[in-house]
Amino acid sequence: MKTNTTKGFTLVEIMIVVVIIGLLAAMAVPQFQKVRSSSQDKSVINNLRQMQHAADQYFTESGRSSIASSVLIGTNTSQYVKPFGTVAGETYTPVLTAGAAVTASGVAGVRTITYQ
Repeated sequence: MKTNTTKGFTLVEIMIVVVIIGLLAAMAVPQFQKVRSSSQDKSVINNLRQMQHAADQYFTESGRSSIASSVLIGTNTSQYVKPFGTVAGETYTPVLTAGAAVTASGVAGVRTITYQ
């Protein structure tokens, strides 16, 4: 007697695996986006903190009460903060004033973050 033994997967088995992978992906993608957003926010807050501390140092050294952020960040000899790139397409406060909050707007196109 001959026995027909073919090796492979049936269509139902493959469909079940695809459905399981789809469910796992559906659960993982929102968590990934949440972690990415949190990471971007923390990086922007760190940049704002550096700008605020650099501005405070500048105000103490120069006796002035406002400064353009481009003076703080740059490659000239009197830079206070090393140049940093945007994390999520944000723009930072163009003029910093003593005692005022530093703001980054347009973080990932929608959020505004302020550091006091």
